Formats: sequence, C-alpha cells, structure tokens
Amino acid sequence: MRPIYLNASQWRKSSYSNSTGGDCIEVADGFAAIVPVRDSKNPHGPVLAFAQDDWMTFVSAVKDGAVGA
Repeated sequence: MRPIYLNASQWRKSSYSNSTGGDCIEVADGFAAIVPVRDSKNPHGPVLAFAQDDWMTFVSAVKDGAVGA
C-alpha cells in the first residue's frame, strides 16, 4: 500500500456538520480512489481513508435517512 500525502490537501467541512462548530467532519477532495476524512476539531489528528465507492454509499444512506447524520 502506498502512503497518502495530505499536507497540501484542501479540506472542506461536511454540509451535514452543525453550525456551532461541533460534531464536524472534513473531507479532502482530489483523490481518485479514496476519500480522506478527519475530525475538524482535531485537524492534526488521525485521518480515515474510505474507498470512494464506499463513501458514496454512506453519503447516500445519510441523505436517505438510513444513517443518523
């Protein structure tokens, strides 16, 4: 498995995050096969990397109400 370098990544907050700054996740765009996700309150903490297809399935489930947002 190749390392993923995220130092220059542009992170964006999820549209499902609340407006008070808590319970927020951020995703980094621009990767072909993965979606890096991190906790916005801990930007130097761990990053989870999901397969793009798995992430899209999860996002669709959230939009459909099948998963709590």
